[in-house]
Amino acid sequence: MDEVFKALADPTRRSLLDELFEQDGQTLSALEQRLPMSRFGVMKHLKVLEQAGLVTTKRAGREKLHFLNAVPIRLVHDRWVSKYSEPWAAALSGLKQQIEEEPMMDTQNSGKRPWTAGPTEKVFEVYIRTTPERLWEAITDEELRRKYNFGASASSDWTPGSRYELTSGSMMLAEGENLEVDPPRRLVQSFNALWSEDVKKEGTSRVTWEIEQVDDSCRLTVTHDQLREDAHGELYGGWPMILSGLKTLLETGETLTTPGSLRYSQAQ
Repeated sequence: MDEVFKALADPTRRSLLDELFEQDGQTLSALEQRLPMSRFGVMKHLKVLEQAGLVTTKRAGREKLHFLNAVPIRLVHDRWVSKYSEPWAAALSGLKQQIEEEPMMDTQNSGKRPWTAGPTEKVFEVYIRTTPERLWEAITDEELRRKYNFGASASSDWTPGSRYELTSGSMMLAEGENLEVDPPRRLVQSFNALWSEDVKKEGTSRVTWEIEQVDDSCRLTVTHDQLREDAHGELYGGWPMILSGLKTLLETGETLTTPGSLRYSQAQ
């Protein structure tokens, strides 16, 4: 938590996060052009953000792409905000979502840049004190999945080429195919969201779960890619809440007081 607060305290680093929020998956050269500082200065700030887990990177050929990782911010919210003022936070989150769904800012009146087109790839990373086997079970077990995934259980036989379904009660929330199944290391799935008319229009995307043992913990990286350009934020916006709920469940056995866990409690 201390590293996250330290990283967020600097206005330049907040500006870098803002740039990645507007357009994810940028190279160092692209970010350097957006800030009035040297390449070395941008590198130093990115290193701090990476150490705090707020930025994660991915190689694409010779280029290194930088992605905003909102999971640590979600964890700060769950610890310091949700238990004190969840109703207010929920209201503000709804307002934030409404604003973000506006197609473009009024640049003539505000003087600010318009929002850029949505990402085609989102990367989320979290460290969980658990074993790869236990983490794999939490991803694939119906009852465990329901506790942190907005009350939705994942059912499948978890073999390559098999179908999986995400359901909450009688409602189908998503479905797809298990493209790669390599327990307890890697799971690649096609993803068709069905919970609203907006996300149904987005078509098929892809979700990759990657588990790597790091000492007594696991690094879980979730990559949601093959997204349509300017894809609806609902399609990937819930991942920070899901992953912070997964971390809390495995490390404490408890569920978070978030909309996702509340939906599970109400379903029960």
